[in-house]
Amino acid sequence: MGYRVGQFVAALRAHVSPEERAMVATTLTPDERRLFELMPLYDQRHCLDVHHTLVDAGHCDPLLLRAAIIHDCGKVDDRGRPMALGWYVIATILKRLPGLYLAAAHIGGPLDPVAVYADHAWRGARMAAAAGCPPLMVETLRHYHDPAPSGLAALLKWADEQH
Repeated sequence: MGYRVGQFVAALRAHVSPEERAMVATTLTPDERRLFELMPLYDQRHCLDVHHTLVDAGHCDPLLLRAAIIHDCGKVDDRGRPMALGWYVIATILKRLPGLYLAAAHIGGPLDPVAVYADHAWRGARMAAAAGCPPLMVETLRHYHDPAPSGLAALLKWADEQH
């Protein structure tokens, strides 16, 4: 629980440096950059932290690093609204009760943010495909939350779990 409280406080204090914004601008295509910019600052920070973890571990595959920078873009709903921080808290609590979590994810209506959260890997892959990302990058985004991903998706999952 202390880890989750720390994550919440970090999200409230999130920032992206001018140097990181410049790196994003030179690393991503314009359409990928739009996916990054749609995310709230706390998701941008998290995605950059995942990117930095991969780089620090010696990974240099450009598709993996681009995928890391936008890997949570699927948490933005179909109307372009980012997931509010409070919904992260609710989804995290519900995930400890898998039956309730799955039910909430399928109810819709006022619980739509839980459904968006639950499906964000699939949603992000769909958004990446629409933005013209290469198929390997789309597949990486689609499968990084699988129970036992392989290839680039496994590396992205590993780095994501560090944060």
